[in-house]
Amino acid sequence: MATDFKFIPLIDVSPLLEKWDHPNITQDEGVAQVVRQLDQACREAGFFYVKGHGIPDSLMKDIKSIAREYFHQPYEEKIKIKLSAETGYRGYQRIGENVTKGVPDKHEAIDCYREVTHGMYGGLGDVMQGSNIWPSNPPNFKQLMEVYIDRCTDLSRKIMRGIALALGGSADEMEGEIGGDPFWVFRIIGYPAASISNGHDKAHNDVGCGAHTDYGLLTLVNQDDGIIALQVRNKSGEWISAPPIPGTFVCNIGDMLKILSNGIYESTLHRVINNSPKYRVCVAYFYEPNFDAAVEPLDVCLQKTGGTKNFEGAVYGKHLVSKVTTNFIM
Repeated sequence: MATDFKFIPLIDVSPLLEKWDHPNITQDEGVAQVVRQLDQACREAGFFYVKGHGIPDSLMKDIKSIAREYFHQPYEEKIKIKLSAETGYRGYQRIGENVTKGVPDKHEAIDCYREVTHGMYGGLGDVMQGSNIWPSNPPNFKQLMEVYIDRCTDLSRKIMRGIALALGGSADEMEGEIGGDPFWVFRIIGYPAASISNGHDKAHNDVGCGAHTDYGLLTLVNQDDGIIALQVRNKSGEWISAPPIPGTFVCNIGDMLKILSNGIYESTLHRVINNSPKYRVCVAYFYEPNFDAAVEPLDVCLQKTGGTKNFEGAVYGKHLVSKVTTNFIM
């Protein structure tokens, strides 16, 4: 599990991205250094920043800017793409409709998933069936988001190859059945400015998103500059802030990677509290296993942990559906 870390490490992943498909990737010292840093970060915190990721800063900023433009529209405009069970849980939800462990969260969001067509995963995919519903305003919203999702998918795959090496496997250890046809989840989130209480200017804590772990493999968080809101819990129960570092992603590992690693890596609890007087935008991309993958501890991880499974296996799609169907007040 996570240690008593006091800060979240920063990793320059550019050497890994340069050599990600090289046949002699394990012999490159630059890659080896990134792999060591990934291993340490995943063992100690389950969180890390990445720079040198190759996604233009201009695109990261444009994504947040257009998201903010959408959220600042009247409610009547936003609700045109309302999330419901009929949309495959895709679309907009207003403040308080998303819940974490039964408690309404103080954020609004657009939820998106990889398209699921009829019969794509048999009955397993029925709940998630559908295509994403995008707003017509602002213009270019759909196009910009889809370009960004493609870039995040590519980046996540490459980072996961580094994590596979960190666990002692081959670079493609998690591809094939688990990650050869990866699912993804995408959330565009808006957190209102902090409340002003008792006529004073001091903001009180507003829980934008309650303490939780992520469901899949790897999360890329593109958060607003200048607003500290994301907090990560260490082993002693302290909440460690993850302040934005311009041009970087905050990355964290999810429940499926905890199972694959047999607990060598832990999915760490985190939450969001926006105490700022400013509205905060955060765009989170979640890289997942194949929707119908049966996730079990990797052999290489079983060998490192005494040969005993520390966690029950899970079918990713079932795990996702169990969460999605209880996440909203509708």
